[in-house]
Amino acid sequence: MEIEMKIRGLMIDPSANTPIVILKDVNSEMLLPIWVGAYEANAIALEIEKIAPQRPMTHDLLKNVIEQMGARVQRIVITSLMDNVFYAVIELMMGDNRLFLDSRPSDAIALALRSDCPIYVNEDVIKNSRNTIVEKGGLASDDPLDKEEDDEVEWPDEIDDSDMNKYKM
Repeated sequence: MEIEMKIRGLMIDPSANTPIVILKDVNSEMLLPIWVGAYEANAIALEIEKIAPQRPMTHDLLKNVIEQMGARVQRIVITSLMDNVFYAVIELMMGDNRLFLDSRPSDAIALALRSDCPIYVNEDVIKNSRNTIVEKGGLASDDPLDKEEDDEVEWPDEIDDSDMNKYKM
């Protein structure tokens, strides 16, 4: 089963100083953090903040190529998590043909934002993620899908809007 998610925000991992995209289940308070590269975080942040670059960036180019070929991005799906690496596919519709492109989640998310298409996460990804948390009134709480926390990862006790906006361009 796949769960529809929205981007809740971007933040910086305080221990690794790495950008994180926070996805939120549209039907619950469950959050899924995905660590991404700085360039991909920048591409996501530009689109979230509706900042138009003077020339097309890579994800804008990809969107333009897809559209010029007569296809459209139907949705993206984060399909699996293996050895702490997330995997995704970009689902395209070209006429009656459905095409699937292998992708990094960060690139798929950046394209999804530009294409205004939904983001889905396979339920097994959520179950297998050690870092899935449930947001209740801004407080992180235990969730039956969670596994024991890794000693190296320290999440804030509270996740609020100020935490989500720490990644500024």
